[in-house]
Amino acid sequence: MLKKIQHKQILLFTLGILLVFAKPSFAFEEFGEIRKQCQSTCHQAEHIKKSQQDKLSKPECRSCHVGINYVSSAIRKPIQGGLLLNSLIQTTATTNTKTKQASSSSLTGMALIPEGEFVMGSNERWDDEAPEHISSTNAFHMDLNEVTNSDYKKFVVATQQVAPYHWPEGNSPKGKEQHPVVYVSWFDASNYCKWAGKRLPTEQEWEKAARGQDGLIYPWGNQWSLDKSNHPYKHSTGTEPIGSYPEGRSPYGLNDMSGNVWEWVDSFYLPHPGNPVTRAEYGKDKRVLKGGSWFDCLSYGCGLSAPTFNRSFFTPEVKNNSFGFRCAKDAK
Repeated sequence: MLKKIQHKQILLFTLGILLVFAKPSFAFEEFGEIRKQCQSTCHQAEHIKKSQQDKLSKPECRSCHVGINYVSSAIRKPIQGGLLLNSLIQTTATTNTKTKQASSSSLTGMALIPEGEFVMGSNERWDDEAPEHISSTNAFHMDLNEVTNSDYKKFVVATQQVAPYHWPEGNSPKGKEQHPVVYVSWFDASNYCKWAGKRLPTEQEWEKAARGQDGLIYPWGNQWSLDKSNHPYKHSTGTEPIGSYPEGRSPYGLNDMSGNVWEWVDSFYLPHPGNPVTRAEYGKDKRVLKGGSWFDCLSYGCGLSAPTFNRSFFTPEVKNNSFGFRCAKDAK
């Protein structure tokens, strides 16, 4: 019976992977023209290296990334002079300070992420990652690390929760106490966070914590690096202890926001606001995962799941050896 269940899990996971990576590129005809206009002001050759950081700080770049309201796929109505799609919230005349450095939190093992705007999404890859837009969050706390086997063991003992099926006799794998826990569903992750007096982060919160206000492509910056995360291109064979790549930390000091394990978040798999593309996979029956993992871009090219704006999705009961999580908490 157990073998049948495991076989079914593997089949579901394989089908899910095919769905996740069968994403058409985000290539609307109208977006091509919009992008050209953006590039003529923001992304000229002399500015290209700084463009990611300048999206909020330079007026000419901010106007590019604040929004356009698509009345339909063919009719555009500009809003506040913006050239890209409308943001999650209607950004008004509110001003925002630059990304604050990692803030110490009064909560052990957590970072304080300040309230304010940040760059979310991307127009450079898959349609479900677009549009790049200005979003915002309230202040919140976020775990510096993914929840480990050791952490989860305490939860299992305290609540009589069923241990991950691969744990020998209900005990975490020897020598992997500080590895992120895997084979946990979205429900498992949510229940753990509630037990710990926390909650799962939203997709917006997760992405802000990973990339900072300035919209970094990777937690550590805008250039891909082989030695700043646990990813398949380095021939990884599994998870690694949390915090193994200190140079890969996010602007707020969070570890492993790229690679190691995918992380469940408390958001449904739905299009970003203003995205006119219809996908059959969208729906409230699926939850988003962020961050990529130790094996997911194998055979697809290095870095596919490494970017901060990458999204994956599965139904919430799915478990496998590359799914984990971390928790968040409202800042009072």
